[in-house]
Amino acid sequence: MDIVTAQEMYEWDRLAIESAGMPGAMLMENAGRAVCSDLERKLQPGDRVMVLIGGGNNGGDGFVIARTLLNRGYRVQAWQVVPNEKIKGDALVHKELFVHSGYTVQHLEDVQSWKTALREADIVIDSMLGIGVKGKLRPPFDEIIPLVNEHEAYTIAVDIPSGVPADEGVTEFDGIQADFTVIIAAPKQSVFLEHTSPFYGEWSIVEIGLPSSILSDPKRSHWQVENVKSTLPDRQALSHKGSHGKGLAVGGAFHMPGSIAMTARAALRSGIGLLTIATPKNAVPLVTSFVQEAMYFPLADGGEAMDFSGFDGAAFGMGIGREEKSSFLLDELLNGTDGPLLIDADGLYHLKEKLGTMPGPDRPIVVTPHPGEFAHLTGRSIPEILASPFSISRDFACRYGVYVVLKGPNTIITAPDGRQRVDTSGNDGLAKGGSGDVLSGVLLALILQSDSVFDALANGCVIHGFTAEMLTAGEHSTRGLLAGDLIEGLSQTFRAFS
Repeated sequence: MDIVTAQEMYEWDRLAIESAGMPGAMLMENAGRAVCSDLERKLQPGDRVMVLIGGGNNGGDGFVIARTLLNRGYRVQAWQVVPNEKIKGDALVHKELFVHSGYTVQHLEDVQSWKTALREADIVIDSMLGIGVKGKLRPPFDEIIPLVNEHEAYTIAVDIPSGVPADEGVTEFDGIQADFTVIIAAPKQSVFLEHTSPFYGEWSIVEIGLPSSILSDPKRSHWQVENVKSTLPDRQALSHKGSHGKGLAVGGAFHMPGSIAMTARAALRSGIGLLTIATPKNAVPLVTSFVQEAMYFPLADGGEAMDFSGFDGAAFGMGIGREEKSSFLLDELLNGTDGPLLIDADGLYHLKEKLGTMPGPDRPIVVTPHPGEFAHLTGRSIPEILASPFSISRDFACRYGVYVVLKGPNTIITAPDGRQRVDTSGNDGLAKGGSGDVLSGVLLALILQSDSVFDALANGCVIHGFTAEMLTAGEHSTRGLLAGDLIEGLSQTFRAFS
C-alpha cells in the first residue's frame, strides 16, 4: 500500500483526470460512495448524523456522503460551513445534485445556532478541510473544530481530520480529533507520525478506482502481514545449516550479557543456520548459560586485531559498551569483513565518527536507531527527527549508502536508493529494554536467509511486532510482556506465516 504526500496525491488525481480521462465529478462520486460503505459499519439505525461540509474536494465528498446516507434511510443533516462562493467545480456539481435530489443544505450563519444542532448529533462526519491545509485555522474552523472535539459524538473524518497536515514537518496546528478516519486511495505521511497519528483514531483505506498502472510511484509503502507472507523465503527440504547463513553476533559485556544473549536466541529462533557469538572472555560463561546452540569467539581485552572473516554477515553493538576497544572492533567489522553488517545500540555511538568512511551501497550496512540514537547520528534534535522522519531517514540513507531502520511505534525502513517502507505492527508491550536486541537478532537471521536485504528488514520488523500483538492477545499483558517472551513467541509467528 503506497504512502503519499499531499502533492503526490494531487498528481494522482491529475493523472486520473487528464491521462485516463476520468471526470473529476466521477472520482468524487466514487470517493463519497466508498467512504459511505466503509463508515456505515460505525452507524446504528436511528443515529442522528451531522455532515460538516467545507469547500474543495473534501467538501464535495461530503455532499456525496450526505446524499448517499439519506438515500439509504439514515437521519442526516448536511451543514455547509463555508460561503456559497467557496463551493465550485466538482463540489458544486455534487451540491446541485444533492439539492435536486430533494435534500436540504443547512448553512452556517452563526456558530451559536449550529452549536445547538451539534448537541443533538450522535455522529459527526468531518468533510471540511482536505489535504491542502496549511498553518493555523481560520474562521469559522477555528471555532467549529474545538467545539466538535469537545462534543461527545462519535467523530468520523473523511480522508484526513480537518486541520491536520498531510505531510511531515508541521508541528503547529489544530485539528479534528477523530475516532475513525476513512482515508481515500492512500494513507498520507501524517498517518504515521508520532504527533499527528493520534488525530486519526482508528483508520481504514478505501479504493476509488484510480488507474493504478499509470500512477507515479512514491517509493513509500505500508508493509503488512500479507507482504511478509508473499516475500518470506521458504526453507527447502534438502537444505542444510550452511544454507541458512553463517552469522556473527558481536556484543555483550560482563555487566551486560543479556543483550547479546537475546540477540543470539532471537536469531536462532528466526532460522539462522550457524551462529557465533563474539563477546568478552569474562562474559562467555554468562552468555552460554542462556544460549547453548551457538559457538563462541572470546574477544581479547586489549583491542587486539580480530579475524572476523568467514562469516556471511554480522550484527554489532548490543551491550558492547562505549570504550575505545569497542570502536576498534567496529573498524575491524567495517574494513576487515564482507557481507551485511547490522549496527545497533552502542555500535551506533561508535559509528558517528566513521560515517565519512562508509563502504557505500555495494556493502549492505544496516543501522537500527531509535529517535534518540538517530539524533546523535544525524546531529539533529529528537523533535526534528519525530517531525520529519521520512525525509531525514531518506537523506541519511542515500548520503551514506546504508539501510536505516528508524524504530518507533511506526518503524520506517529506508534503503540506500531512497525506497521506504513503514511497519505499524506491535504495541506498547515492546516499550521495554531488550526488545531492540531481539529485533536485531531477527533481522540478522532474515538478512542471511533472503536475497533482498530490504525485504528482510521490513519482514523482520513486522514479525517482531506481530509477535508482540499475538502474545498480548493471549496470555500476556502489554505491561508484563518481556523481551524473552518475544523470543519464545517467534516460533508461533513463523508457523502462522508459513
